[in-house]
Formats: sequence, structure tokens, C-alpha cells
Amino acid sequence: MNQNLSTAPDRRILLQTLLVGAGALTLERSSTARPSGKEPMLQTAQTGVHTLPPLPFADDALAPVISANTLGFHYGKHHKGYVDTLNGLLKDAPDLAKLSLEELVKKTAGDAAKTSLFNNAGQIWNHTFYWNSMRPKGGGAPSGKLGTLVNAAFGDYAKFKEAFVAAAKGQFGSGWVWLVLDGGKLVIEKTANADTPMAHGKQCLLTCDVWEHAYYLDYQNKRVDYVGAYLDSLVNWGFAEKNLG
Repeated sequence: MNQNLSTAPDRRILLQTLLVGAGALTLERSSTARPSGKEPMLQTAQTGVHTLPPLPFADDALAPVISANTLGFHYGKHHKGYVDTLNGLLKDAPDLAKLSLEELVKKTAGDAAKTSLFNNAGQIWNHTFYWNSMRPKGGGAPSGKLGTLVNAAFGDYAKFKEAFVAAAKGQFGSGWVWLVLDGGKLVIEKTANADTPMAHGKQCLLTCDVWEHAYYLDYQNKRVDYVGAYLDSLVNWGFAEKNLG
């Protein structure tokens, strides 16, 4: 999304109208929420069918940074839609249906004939990774090994935050911003649409979704404010440190 896009009333009305359908979806906390720190594994296709992973927190747990309305729309409509579409596509690709989600993303990356498969598989993987990149009362500077790596790569946490927000602001249109371990050093990368550094053999530590639907209902066109709040209040550094291996 262009950062200079006007917040025209008809734009907001359109999204709010779409939200009416999402509002009818009440996320059952008993089935979608897990206690913080118990991140669900990315789903495999052992039966040829991928499932929507449960959220690692209650639907209102990230408020006020991310509202329950945004989460319900984002998780219950967008994320679920990718799962449903992928399962439909895999009915005509039985060999690919046997692969795990990560294997499927890597297998279809860069293959023009399998763009739809890649887009939907990638978005399932990316969204699951995004949910686990956050936790209630998270954010701030990391400590321990990860804190040392952040300081070594960026100078200090303030400079890391500045670089991460700049990458998010500079991502034209829809996409993702990632913290990646590449050759033993932390780097910030941005990808467009459904792409992910994982598809290219890189080790992802955390991500922030900068597709419009991730923040527009709460922040309108203020992507920078959303990403800043994500870093200040939601980042799950424990999840990122587990991904160091």
C-alpha cells in the first residue's frame, strides 16, 4: 500500500462493510487460543489436507495495539481463506498434497505454473509465523543471545527499530518485513505479497505483516504507527530466539 494514500471516507466505509461479515465470526477461545509460549507447529499435509492453526492467544489479547475486530477479520477471513483455497488446489495435485507446508512453499517457489499454490501456501506459512511473532505484553529490546546479535548487527536496539520501520515503510504495496539470520548475522528483509525468505533457504526469526488488511481498520494508512506499536508492545522475542536454533 502506498503510504501517501488518502484515507477517503468511501475507502473506510468499504472496509467497515466487509467487516460486518467478519463480525459474525466469533473466535472460540477454547479452540483458537493457546497459552502464550505454546506456539502451534506449522501444519503438515499428512492427510492431504491443511488445517487452520489455532491462534497462540485469545482474539482480544493484543488490544489495543491490534483490535479483536482486526484479528477476527485477518485470521478468520484472510488466513482461513488461504487454507481453504490451498486445499481446493491440492485436489488436482495429489503429489504436492503429500508435502508438508514448508516443503510445498519451497517446491513451488519461482514456478510460474504453480503461482496459485505458492501464493496460498506461502500466505498460510507467513501468517502462522506472524501470529507467533507476537505475544501480549511483548515488545521492547531483546536480551540474551538475541540482544547481543541485534547490537552486533545494528549498533543498538534503537537503530534496529529505525531500520525495521524504514523497511516496512519502504515496502511498496503488500508484503512482509522479516528479521532473518543469514550467515550468522541478523539482517532485515522485506518480501512482496506471499514471498518469504524461508522459500529461499534463509532462517526466519520473526515477521511483521504489512498487508493492508493487517492494520487498516485500526490505523488506516498509518503503517509506520502500526509497525512501531508492533515493535514496542507485541514482538515475541522468545519465539525469535527459539528460531535461532
